[in-house]
Amino acid sequence: MVELKGDERIDYLLADQDRRIIQSPTVFSFSIDAVLLANFTYLPIKRGKILDLCTGNGVIPLFLSKRSHATIYGLEIQERIFDMATRNVKLNQLEEQLQVVKGDLKEPPAELANQRFDVVTCNPPYFRTDDGQKKINENEFLAYARHEILCNLDDVLKACSSLVRSKGKVSIVHRPQRVADLITIGKKYNLEPKRLQFVHPKEGREANIVLIEYSKDGKPDLDVLPPIYIHDEDGHYTGEVAKILYGEEGSRFHGRRPEKFSE
Repeated sequence: MVELKGDERIDYLLADQDRRIIQSPTVFSFSIDAVLLANFTYLPIKRGKILDLCTGNGVIPLFLSKRSHATIYGLEIQERIFDMATRNVKLNQLEEQLQVVKGDLKEPPAELANQRFDVVTCNPPYFRTDDGQKKINENEFLAYARHEILCNLDDVLKACSSLVRSKGKVSIVHRPQRVADLITIGKKYNLEPKRLQFVHPKEGREANIVLIEYSKDGKPDLDVLPPIYIHDEDGHYTGEVAKILYGEEGSRFHGRRPEKFSE
């Protein structure tokens, strides 16, 4: 049994009885953004190498490990959250497939910088530090996760480009307001947008999440996928989202009240 610290708790990874995760309401709890990104991401199934930047407590590698036998790395800069991610690997007995590395994506550790990955994923900080509409949280863990304090979008896409192999895939979750930046900065680093999908709280509401996939050195050819709607008119999960959250048995959860995800 792994050690819990402070206000940490162990949750199941959604309805999954095979994966558990250490979380903390004051340090790090994953959001639905991470679930959507993991579902959206193209994966090599049998072999290959995957890297998740800004990995937090390792939630995206945990999700990806259910869909692929590839070797998966996570990179996290904050010591406290890196420690949580490391213990999550141990908790799930995935040491042979998953490895968490402590470091800064702006200067990746040599063990990552000397490799080229088939897939790179990232759920980066969304908000600029000069965005007066979004006050920076006094909790430093939440501030670093949400605001571009330690890295900005240019840093993220530059790192993705340097770490992914030519023709490899990069997938990012972000806010729709940054789509122009996601495309122009991606092209700056030879990341060609290939798939784009907007996520809406419900039909008739503006999108509040965007998922984008790039191909390194790819040819221009962008597919805009049908939108995802999280909730129906009654505030329940739609059938599509229930399946994403709970897998093939998701239909059993259609109409279920949403559980509280971190925001």
